[in-house]
Amino acid sequence: MPRLYGFEDASRRRLRDDEVDATRLMVSRALSDQSNQDVAVWANGEGYRGTLGGEWKDASVGRLFRNPAIAGLRYDDDGELVDAGHPGAITREEFEALLEREKARSTKDAEPAYDYLLTGGGCTCGKCTEDLGGARTNSGTPGYRCRPKDKKGHGGCGEVRIDAELLEDHVGENVVAELLKPGIRASIAKAQAAVRKQVEDLKRDIKELEGRQSELGRLYGNREISGEALVAGEREIAANLKGIRSRLRYAEQMANFSLGHAKDLVKWWNSAPTASKRGITLLLLEKIEVFPASARGVRTIEPGRVVLHWRKLSGMSDS
Repeated sequence: MPRLYGFEDASRRRLRDDEVDATRLMVSRALSDQSNQDVAVWANGEGYRGTLGGEWKDASVGRLFRNPAIAGLRYDDDGELVDAGHPGAITREEFEALLEREKARSTKDAEPAYDYLLTGGGCTCGKCTEDLGGARTNSGTPGYRCRPKDKKGHGGCGEVRIDAELLEDHVGENVVAELLKPGIRASIAKAQAAVRKQVEDLKRDIKELEGRQSELGRLYGNREISGEALVAGEREIAANLKGIRSRLRYAEQMANFSLGHAKDLVKWWNSAPTASKRGITLLLLEKIEVFPASARGVRTIEPGRVVLHWRKLSGMSDS
């Protein structure tokens, strides 16, 4: 069982001084009407990290704030808050204020769905090559998983699952490290110019295919082709359109993000919108393969579990 932030170990008998200060400051900001996302950005900017060394996210801040142990409390069998018999980093009153804050947020402004960074293509199961999708665990924690085959045979092996923050932090650290390499910005600018050209070409291809669709309808209306030929032609065009529109969606994301004049790339990554982070990730990484953990509940990226396939930016192609 991993230790809770603010405590020396899983037994929670002793507080960890440096993390206690961070917890109290984070709670103070939350109770002064800052969102969990704002608290996470602030904590990361101050250099605070979670128990496993990962950066704070909206979800991880929320989980910390909902855990009564940070106030030395627990829930009894009736769901009432009682003394847990161990110290706490904050007071009971502060924790109860956090609960009221959460209650107000859930009734007034519901927590948004988790904004997955790596869904939609490019993050695949290392065992069966199917795309990984976003899926919450029974406890509500966001994660990525290879969905098992359904009754129609759609899906993958179902053998790969990984915590979303764990994977995204790992990918983010590697992307930022790549961005720090000399000359990378020039390579990115050149690659983006090539991608923008792809965007225009793909839009033109879509327009041509849509024109062919209209032409098929005209030919069928004039009885120049049979119904079978119409159906076959439309099926082929629809398949081509689906593939091209998917490529266009990825290309537009790669073309539209901007690093601007960011000097501190770590801070930029921590505060950038997910769309910008996704765009640069798609540009730099051709594929992310995730393999099964060695055992259930592993909370680290074991060697070889996540394999990053980097793009050759100078050779960006239409593939």
